[in-house]
Amino acid sequence: MRKIVWGVFALFIIGCASGAVQLSQDMSPEELMQRGQEAADRNRYGVALRYYTEIRERFSSNMSMVCAAEYEIAHVHYKQKKYDLAKDELNALLARYDGSDAELLPPQFKRLCAIVLGRIDEKEQSQERVKNFFKNPFGTPKKS
Repeated sequence: MRKIVWGVFALFIIGCASGAVQLSQDMSPEELMQRGQEAADRNRYGVALRYYTEIRERFSSNMSMVCAAEYEIAHVHYKQKKYDLAKDELNALLARYDGSDAELLPPQFKRLCAIVLGRIDEKEQSQERVKNFFKNPFGTPKKS
């Protein structure tokens, strides 16, 4: 009996650690978004991405939810320090705002994209300054 209990417990732990998510077909986009945000808040980024991707796939005609999901996907990649990927995703989302349907899109994501892109630029500049410091820590001129 103990072996069975430990076996079930081990399967439960493995399932939780792997980020396996059961998505019900009757979940609303708002419920998927909420669950994705809860997962991201717990640093369960793989799970969060699964919820956000599901929104894009199931509700592709709901541009408001698609924009929200695309922003959240990019934001997860930003939190994971995958800056190049996040920049590409944020710029792709911003490109939607240059299209003919821009007035139908929620304006907050345009602003949020600009904010996160600014933060990425700041981080990259900071990293570049650190790298340059270690190349020439005392600021002495290089001899030619």
